[in-house]
Amino acid sequence: MSDSTRASVVIEAPSATVLDVIADFEEYPAWAEQVKRATVLEEDEGGWPIQVEFVLDAGVIKDTYVLNYDWQVDEAGEGVVRWTLERSSLLKSMDGSYTIRSTPEGTDVVYELSVAVTIPVVSMLRRKAERMIIDTALSGLKQRVESN
Repeated sequence: MSDSTRASVVIEAPSATVLDVIADFEEYPAWAEQVKRATVLEEDEGGWPIQVEFVLDAGVIKDTYVLNYDWQVDEAGEGVVRWTLERSSLLKSMDGSYTIRSTPEGTDVVYELSVAVTIPVVSMLRRKAERMIIDTALSGLKQRVESN
């Protein structure tokens, strides 16, 4: 992903547990505050969600969008989960990934995101918005995993 924003967090849990929370899209509204609903539209033969519709309400920004997912993970829950935008009324593109690796401290999760909107936005503001999305998602993911 060129011109993307990235951040990471260590979660005190096994990588498989972290991956289970990432893959449980219907529960996103419980820990990802701007996501009001997430619906799995399609799964692959292994049961991994490959197309998910999200309803987003972030104050003045409201959108319904669909992401396509690619799960390159092993049995231990390590690997990369990538997504790309299928359709949206507000977004031109959204490419992202979670890279999940076990460490002695728990699981290192790297979140990378690149977003383009249909209206002109100064690059600095776009990056700031990406940073806010990533920080909110990583802190929500960490809290959700570690509280279970």
